[in-house]
Amino acid sequence: MDLLLHLRYFRTVAEEQHFGRAAERLRVAQPSLSQRIQRLERELGVRLLDRGRTGATLTPAGRLVLAEADPLLDAADRLRTLVGRVQGGAAGTLRAAVPPQLGGATIAALLTAYRDRSPGGELDLRELSTADQRAELTAGTLDAGIVRHPCPATGLGFGPQLHQPLGALLADQDPLAAHTEIDVRELDGRELVLFPRADAPALHDETLTACARHGCTPSAVREVAGIEFTRALILSGTHVVALLPRPAPEPGTTWRPLPANPLTWRTSTA
Repeated sequence: MDLLLHLRYFRTVAEEQHFGRAAERLRVAQPSLSQRIQRLERELGVRLLDRGRTGATLTPAGRLVLAEADPLLDAADRLRTLVGRVQGGAAGTLRAAVPPQLGGATIAALLTAYRDRSPGGELDLRELSTADQRAELTAGTLDAGIVRHPCPATGLGFGPQLHQPLGALLADQDPLAAHTEIDVRELDGRELVLFPRADAPALHDETLTACARHGCTPSAVREVAGIEFTRALILSGTHVVALLPRPAPEPGTTWRPLPANPLTWRTSTA
């Protein structure tokens, strides 16, 4: 059974709430459409639609299946579009994005891996926030991205999640820089540098909630997108700290891990 085709037919019936209108939209015979929906129901072992004289309505199981089918079908559409562009002579250009502060070593590894796997391809790589990536993936102006979680799943498919432990980035002269590890509670009352909330609202809130849970309430939160400005703020005073994955070493600042990794960022492809 072609699962994607049957799910596409099912979604059309759910949208039209009528087998006749759905059949016209799909340009198939109504009996054939009914048979395909019945086969999908048999395959899944549940009734997806209640048939009535006035149309078809989703059952509770049908609503669950539809919610899962949407991102699958949208991802399949994006894949077809991408393959079509490559076959149409687009030289295999992949439009991709990474979030700010991903790390230079990680980006270099991604570029190397892409060149190794697609020696004739072109990579159009940009730095975009998770929110901007989600909008462009949905609009079809981006083929793939690396996003921070939590990220709404509607219309997107995700790869396995990578857990990146956060640490504290401090000025070299900060007394805490002499420690090999820094407990989150030792950062209580300091100014905290964090990425802009608009970039990934759920992750921003999750990070601050985790800080509070482990005994750290910052005196202020400064929202900064770039690592260079982050370092400048840290060097401006001894009570400024940034929470982020291990960055590339730079003179003047020191990164220290947090014991037991109480704060992490979850990242995946989309």
